[in-house]
Amino acid sequence: MREISVRRRACLLLAALTAASPVLSQTNRAIRVLVPGPAGSGMDAYLRAVSPAVSAKIGNPLVIENLPGAGGTLATAQAARASNDGHTLLIVSSNHVINPSLYKSLPYDVINDFSPVTIVGTVPMVMVASPGLAARTIPELIVQMKAKPGEFNFGSLGVGTVLHLAGAAFNIEAGVSTNHVPYKDASSLIADLANGQIQIAYLALPSVAQLVKAGRIKAMGVTNAQRAPAMPDVPAIAEFVPGYAMDAWIALLAPKGMALAQSKKYFEAFKEAMSDSAAKEALSAQGMIPILMPPEKVRGFMQEELAKQTALAHRVGLTAQ
Repeated sequence: MREISVRRRACLLLAALTAASPVLSQTNRAIRVLVPGPAGSGMDAYLRAVSPAVSAKIGNPLVIENLPGAGGTLATAQAARASNDGHTLLIVSSNHVINPSLYKSLPYDVINDFSPVTIVGTVPMVMVASPGLAARTIPELIVQMKAKPGEFNFGSLGVGTVLHLAGAAFNIEAGVSTNHVPYKDASSLIADLANGQIQIAYLALPSVAQLVKAGRIKAMGVTNAQRAPAMPDVPAIAEFVPGYAMDAWIALLAPKGMALAQSKKYFEAFKEAMSDSAAKEALSAQGMIPILMPPEKVRGFMQEELAKQTALAHRVGLTAQ
C-alpha cells in the first residue's frame, strides 16, 4: 500500500509540473521561426535580441531560419504549409499585407491562412535628405517640391515596399509630385543620397541613425504618427502634414489552426522577453516601439492594415505581377 501511495503522489506531482510548465517544454523540441528576410534585417535582429529570453521562458530552443526572396513570400508560403502543432512560427513586416497588391497569385491568404500571435511593435521609418538640400524643414521641403513638380527624386528599397508606399503617401497627403527611384540595397541608396543624386529617401530608423549623427545625411521627419523615442528631436511628418502616418510594424504568426491557448502562451513569452534588460537594450538600439498586441486583436488589426495598404497601392498605381 505504501508503494502504491508513493507512486500515486509521484504521478500527481509529475502531472502538476507538466501543467505548470511553459509552452511545449515537455518535448524539448526546437521551435522554427521563419524569417522572410536575410540575416541582419530588422525582423532577424529583433528575433536574435529576444530569442534567449523566449527560449528560457518556453523551455524550447528557437531556431531562426532566414528565407529571403520573392518579397518575403517564400518563407510565408512555407509557414502556411507547416503543421499547426505549435512548433513553427513566422515573423512578418508590414509588407505582408502589401504583397496581395504586388502578386496576382499568392499561394496563401495573408489573413485566413495564419493564426495570429502578436503585433510586436513598430520600427519607425525616417524621411532623410541629401546634406546639400536647401530645405531644412518639412514645410520648406513642400514649398520647394511644389515650386518644382517632378524634379525631386525619392529613393526606397524597392517597388511596393512599405518604404516606397511611405514616400507615395507623402506625395498624396502633401499634394506634391516626386519620382520614385527603387534601389536593391541600402548602401547604394545612401551613397546616391549623400552625394545628391537623389534628394530624399525613406529608410528604417536603425539604418540611418548613425549616418544622421555623423552629418552624412539629414533627418527631415519620421513617418509614424508621433515622434520616435530614439530620435526625439526629429519631428513627425504628421506635425506638418495632417493625416499622414505610415507604420512599419512587425508581427508574429503561426500556421492556421494553432490553438488560441498556444498563441496566448507564445504572446506571453515574447512579452516577458521584451522586458528582459539585454533584449530591451538591443531593441532600443533599433528604435523599436513596442506594441505587444494580444492574439485576439491581431486579426482585426491586420484586416484594417490590408484594406489601408490595398487602397494606397491602388492610388499609387501598383500593378500585381
